[in-house]
Amino acid sequence: MPEEILTVRDVAEFLKVTERTIYRLATEGKIPSFKVGGSWRFQRSDLIRWMNEQAERRDQPEKKKD
Repeated sequence: MPEEILTVRDVAEFLKVTERTIYRLATEGKIPSFKVGGSWRFQRSDLIRWMNEQAERRDQPEKKKD
């Protein structure tokens, strides 16, 4: 089965955020993405992996600073 490629609009709907937020995250390298021509694209499987990693970080206790 071919990998599903998503647009900025698709990802915004998938993550329930604005398109502007997706553009910012992609530009800052904070979300897995790539460009085709001048347009951002995203692989659904990469986004799911990224979301799981974000959840794991959230659930880990913070390390205390000395």
